[in-house]
Amino acid sequence: MAKKNAKTAQIFTIGFTKKSAETFFNLLELHRITEIIDVRLFNSSHLAGFTKAPDLKFFLKRIASIEYRHDLKFTPREEILKLYQEKLLTWEGYIEEFEKLMTERRIVPHILKNYSDSPEVRYCLLCSEVSPANCHRRLVAEKFAEVFGMEIVHL
Repeated sequence: MAKKNAKTAQIFTIGFTKKSAETFFNLLELHRITEIIDVRLFNSSHLAGFTKAPDLKFFLKRIASIEYRHDLKFTPREEILKLYQEKLLTWEGYIEEFEKLMTERRIVPHILKNYSDSPEVRYCLLCSEVSPANCHRRLVAEKFAEVFGMEIVHL
């Protein structure tokens, strides 16, 4: 299923929590990100700081000429997220539920139709978690890697 280019494309991920705006935008520029894919269920909370929509779209374009897309196909369901946050669902259980959700949402055809494996397109999945270890952005990145044979880079 994986397509291969002469140069392997990469999929990046980033969490904004515990990062200053300066660090955040410098990382995106350093890695030549061309498009942020926001995978947060809630992207307009006041807790999102400088990554609050629609401000983030403006900042990305103005500061670094980066496109912004909020793709709800990659967000968790609120009830799954809440159960995990309240520790009523283990991380393993969350993975299982999110994998089912990605299958239900037909994520593979969605990725193939709406995204590219060109090395010139440098996507970065955005979420709030500091680490990708227990964040669904890692699971989405793994799906991109599976579909396109991309290398995953966590910023």
